[in-house]
Amino acid sequence: MTPTATNAGVRNAFDRYFEISARGSNLSREVRGGFATFFTMAYIVVLNPLILGSGSDADGGKLPIAALAAGTALVAGVMTILMGVVARFPLALAAGLGVNALVAFEIAPEMTWADAMGLVVIEGVLITILVLTGLRTLVFRAVPTQLKTAIGVGIGLFLMLIGLVDAGFVHRVPDAASTTVPVEMGLGGVLLTWPSFVFVIGLLFTLVLFARKVKGAILIGILGSTILAIIVEAIAGVGSSATNPHGWSLNVPKLPEKVVSSPDLSLIGHFNVLDSWSTAGWLVCVMFVFTLLITDFFDTMGTMVAIGQEGGLLDESGMPPRTREILLVDSVAAAAGGAASVSSNTSYIESAAGVGEGARTGVANLVTGVLFLFAMFLSPLVQIVPFEAASTALVVVGFLMMMSVRQINWTDYSIAVPAFLTITLMPFTYSISNGIGAGVISYVVLKAATGKAREIHPILWGVAALFVLYFLRGPLEVWIL
Repeated sequence: MTPTATNAGVRNAFDRYFEISARGSNLSREVRGGFATFFTMAYIVVLNPLILGSGSDADGGKLPIAALAAGTALVAGVMTILMGVVARFPLALAAGLGVNALVAFEIAPEMTWADAMGLVVIEGVLITILVLTGLRTLVFRAVPTQLKTAIGVGIGLFLMLIGLVDAGFVHRVPDAASTTVPVEMGLGGVLLTWPSFVFVIGLLFTLVLFARKVKGAILIGILGSTILAIIVEAIAGVGSSATNPHGWSLNVPKLPEKVVSSPDLSLIGHFNVLDSWSTAGWLVCVMFVFTLLITDFFDTMGTMVAIGQEGGLLDESGMPPRTREILLVDSVAAAAGGAASVSSNTSYIESAAGVGEGARTGVANLVTGVLFLFAMFLSPLVQIVPFEAASTALVVVGFLMMMSVRQINWTDYSIAVPAFLTITLMPFTYSISNGIGAGVISYVVLKAATGKAREIHPILWGVAALFVLYFLRGPLEVWIL
């Protein structure tokens, strides 16, 4: 066999394993998609350390920022690659936002950091058991197809709002109590900052590329916006939003003094699964684990539906390919994040940016994962992309995901109302789980009230009951404790 024939055989085996051609994709699309996903997610390497690093445990201890950054990149890289190889689905993973805040500001103050991360490991193990027993997949199948569609649409709006807020296009009104308007455009209702200028120009540039069907439009938009931001910063010297309300969010876009830095992996394995139960009490620990479990369980369900929907990868019942493998890797990632002291890792909706670039297989994950591993050493380069540049992709992808809303039957109130609540509550409460919970509960109530209780899957009754407990967890904690 000639070397050329051998190379062709390897390529064909690679194509068959990842189903590249079968899903209507090609290697260049997957590579572009992997880069796009990474650039829309790279902020987590900086943001997760800032969130966890700003919290203190019961002893007043803090976690080192450098070690958090390296651990965040390491776990995200390894788990994203694992998702690509095992599930072969274009869904990247990293430390979950919201969950990390829960760990930093609610769980850690009740115990040590090692104990808090031990609870995250316990939650990851429990959710892995739910996957292995098939329960997590059964719950996913029990959700009606149109409600799954609504979940995808809601996440699209949520993604757009994240982009607008991160870019500073939408701001919380400083004294919201004195007005009926809780948020506003820009600062004081006007857009007069250089970062806002970069975001608007970058968004329009990306939309034009997208409308003209330019390959790599989203990735080009991110890179182009970053270059414009670097030029603007070099001329105007805007600085960070931490010291200047008109400054850049997350990162100041200027060329770094050095490109490579050695990673600090000292936090790997810094967790304890036993001491928290005696330190904080078993009831407190149970409530914390339950909250983590519900959040991870349903956030991932919504995210993988949205990604599959955007990529045309769902079957007639709204299920993505290899659902069990997707859920298994996601569950293992939760425990891995705790074991590395960087909080629970979960699937990222920003993966939609890669799907928007044409990614349809796990090959895109290989690219994104390797870039995360490089980010351990190249953190200075990762830290030059401001939110104002990366957020353009989130707005465009939000629009793409919104298009599926036409698949919902708006004449049947028993599904239209749950869909409406799911779609609206996700962005308005800044939580995927809240939207799914409201949709599931209202679906069960309306179907039962309209004499259609037989249409409710038996498992969905239990899911609705769990969500009721989830929404009542605050009063329950006060009453029980």
